[in-house]
Amino acid sequence: MTWSSSEVGVFARAVSHAPSVHDTQPWALEAHAEEAELYERFEAALPRHDPSGRDRTISCGAALTNLELAVRALGWDTEVSLFPEPDRPELVARVRAAGRKDTSETEVERYAAIFRRHSYREPFSLHPLSRGTLRALAGVVDDPGVRVRVIDPRTESSTLAELFDYAAGVLRADRAYQRELSTWTRGPSDSTLPWGGLVRTDTRVPDTVTLTERLMREGILVVLTTDDGRRDHVLAGAAMQQVWLAAITRGLVASVLTQPLQLREVRAGLIGRLGLSEYPQLFLRVGNPVTAPEPDAPIETTGRPPSQAPVRS
Repeated sequence: MTWSSSEVGVFARAVSHAPSVHDTQPWALEAHAEEAELYERFEAALPRHDPSGRDRTISCGAALTNLELAVRALGWDTEVSLFPEPDRPELVARVRAAGRKDTSETEVERYAAIFRRHSYREPFSLHPLSRGTLRALAGVVDDPGVRVRVIDPRTESSTLAELFDYAAGVLRADRAYQRELSTWTRGPSDSTLPWGGLVRTDTRVPDTVTLTERLMREGILVVLTTDDGRRDHVLAGAAMQQVWLAAITRGLVASVLTQPLQLREVRAGLIGRLGLSEYPQLFLRVGNPVTAPEPDAPIETTGRPPSQAPVRS
């Protein structure tokens, strides 16, 4: 069999709605026969924000989750190979159709959630999520090599507040970083921590006591991997998107934070102070929106609208 042009269009549209660092969409999609291949665009580089390319590869992992769901939504089973050709490092994943298979209700719901996903950069409602709900979201991911852990608001919020405060101070003072940020982003500055995803020169950073109190009212998950290579970063991005889409199907909203973890001392501090045995790749804050959208109502994304993912012929 060979993908039809309409099927390829479904894949491209789903991939284009994946979250990506600074909305760079650092991927390209190639479809032929019964396979779809996802490539990382190394030229979409952010030397100051993402010096190792970790966030870029995490973004490709999120796109991979969307691609798999799109293939499943069309009634195909999937076989996924990560980095299938060692001599082609830009080839992140190959998704192969492995025969017909009925799409589950959960897959249909998460596929639909792809197009309602947006980054929620505001305080959540005054009704925090229960620990059971956060654990259920963390349990969505069941892939070897990656784990989603709930941050305990009572005992670990102060640690996060101190590390976020330190990272904000370093990044606000980094002129080269701020120049790059102004090049890749536009629109009004995020208001304040912890809701703002980016730290600009005018970002308001509360004192650590206030920041701790705010974090205690947040639902925060951290995505961890057993190693810290590109494969692990893809797995982290895929896991993030799986949890995010599952949250949307529950009527929740979310946003991702990776910026503080770009500083080695912050990452090391988190590992040491929380006693982690794995590598933290990103934070996902999840909660109830202040004003809930109407059921099934489309939610406009913030920033630039996603364009269709590049498709190679």
